[in-house]
Amino acid sequence: MITCDADVAAGLGALCKIEPRFADVAEMLSPLPLRLRPEGFGQVMSAILGQQVSVASANATWARMVEAGMDQPENVVTATPDDLRALGLSRQKALYAHELAKAQIDYAGLRDLPDAEVIKTLTAVKGIGLWTAEIYAKFSLGRPDIFAAGDLALQIAAQDLFALPERPKEKDLRKMAAAWTPWRSVAARLLWAYYADIKQRDGIR
Repeated sequence: MITCDADVAAGLGALCKIEPRFADVAEMLSPLPLRLRPEGFGQVMSAILGQQVSVASANATWARMVEAGMDQPENVVTATPDDLRALGLSRQKALYAHELAKAQIDYAGLRDLPDAEVIKTLTAVKGIGLWTAEIYAKFSLGRPDIFAAGDLALQIAAQDLFALPERPKEKDLRKMAAAWTPWRSVAARLLWAYYADIKQRDGIR
């Protein structure tokens, strides 16, 4: 499990031995951020808000949600779609918020499940896609070998770092990342840091 900065540093050291391109930029990008987050409803809801929008937009919407108490499932359940849309949620994400609030996921129980079962449990809820489940497993559960290959910033960073002729599709990046096991979560942190360096903006919240 990744629980502290030392775990991230250990993973980065291992990755630099696996992949020379990582070693080329590791010193420039170190220390990589831990990005460890709390567990629970609020973190999954926050990840849903981050789907297919800019980091700034997701942050602004989430701040309004928290201020309105909508980081608690019992409040989301009783809110109307219009209440949620007034906070900046799209019609679709307002629906997803209700679905998540009603799902009653056993968040504590997720800690003891294998990665595949965590992903399966989360994606069973309407509105939670693979990316959202992987982000939760990576940052809230501290799983060390999760790689959200569908993430646009990771794809752009990989294209630049590995001098690829085009941005890799999700399946291609996932195949590439298989070589970075068992530290794919740290590889993602490095690529997000690399993205922030070349683009001068964050690629992940």
